[in-house]
Amino acid sequence: MEECCRFGLAERRVQARLSTRAKMIEESPTLAVTAKAAALKKQGIDVIGFGAGEPDFDTPGNIKESGIEAIRKGFTKYTAAAGMPELRQVIAEKLERDHGLVYSPNDILVSCGAKHCLHNIFQAICDPGDEVVILSPYWVSYSEAVRLAGGVPVLVETSMESEFKARPDQIADAITPKTKAVIINSPCNPTGTVYTRDELKSIGEVLLNTEVYVISDEIYERVVYDGIETVSIAAVVPGLKDRTFVVNGVSKTYAMTGWRIGYVAGPSEEIKAMASIQSHTVSAPAHFAQIAAIDALNGDQSSVDAMVKEFSRRRDYMVQRLNAIDGIECTTPKGAFYVFPKVSRLYGRSLGGVKVTNSLELCSQLLETARVAVVPGSGFGADEHVRLSYAMSIEAIERGLDRIEKALSEME
Repeated sequence: MEECCRFGLAERRVQARLSTRAKMIEESPTLAVTAKAAALKKQGIDVIGFGAGEPDFDTPGNIKESGIEAIRKGFTKYTAAAGMPELRQVIAEKLERDHGLVYSPNDILVSCGAKHCLHNIFQAICDPGDEVVILSPYWVSYSEAVRLAGGVPVLVETSMESEFKARPDQIADAITPKTKAVIINSPCNPTGTVYTRDELKSIGEVLLNTEVYVISDEIYERVVYDGIETVSIAAVVPGLKDRTFVVNGVSKTYAMTGWRIGYVAGPSEEIKAMASIQSHTVSAPAHFAQIAAIDALNGDQSSVDAMVKEFSRRRDYMVQRLNAIDGIECTTPKGAFYVFPKVSRLYGRSLGGVKVTNSLELCSQLLETARVAVVPGSGFGADEHVRLSYAMSIEAIERGLDRIEKALSEME
């Protein structure tokens, strides 16, 4: 009893020492699921993880060799806080080549991944109480990054029936005098939604009548299927370019998640402010990783096409299998490498002797009873859904879905 009291007192002391911002942030559910699955695997338990937010492919050989050679040549020192001028020039050329967007290297910041770019943006533009409009379902870190900057996330709800797309009038209704920015993620994590050129134009025309910033998260830009076109809202609505942040990186396209290279192009003064912030946090991304990123953007792109082709095959198989399971409804994603099935028809039933009432409980019981790791939709703002990644082998997908199908067939 005395020991329990001491433990409780110690916990309260830790809570008292933590800052308000630290206490209000929740752990990423995707990383939490991945970590729990990894811990079980370490115990020798056969767990199939559908939680990964990274390609299962190896970084292409030419990119790895570029990084290794950079290390051998001594490119292991600090660079400019905003990133190597050579890399920023290559990024500017890429944005003009792919989207017709013209930027100076000074309008570009290289950070430790696209997530870091987003944090830099919010730290640079948000004051306490400023609102940021987020289209829901949304990537789990958007709301937390806004809160860390003192901002207030404002959610615009979408549904499977609307293909998880927000209408221009919904976005207009969410904007208030406190709104600082609107985030658009296309292709989207977790839904795989891709906005068309006309849809972005309609949204952009609404935003032209405001003074808010636009944050266009394009990290899955190259991971699209069925001949779908990906476009940047900054290109579709040129009048928005001077207040749009175009966020991208090499993580998803080139299977370079661990290299930690993301970038953002945007208005010069804001980019300068973000570089100053970055100079006092991480200084700059790794030198050799920036060299490798140059080769990724300028080198052979055939590995990207091969990866996307395989993702498409896995996507089709997973959607077909999930829709064949009673109680699950799954749309076909147009981009990224996730499916986001609706599972709420399963709520109210028992799995492994536990009554399931939400996505977190369903995912917990699937891990417990079927040894399958799935991410709850609640972390993405959509508790009726769960997210499964198909960034894994088709054999692992098949085994995992077999386990899910069996477990759900035994629900009472």
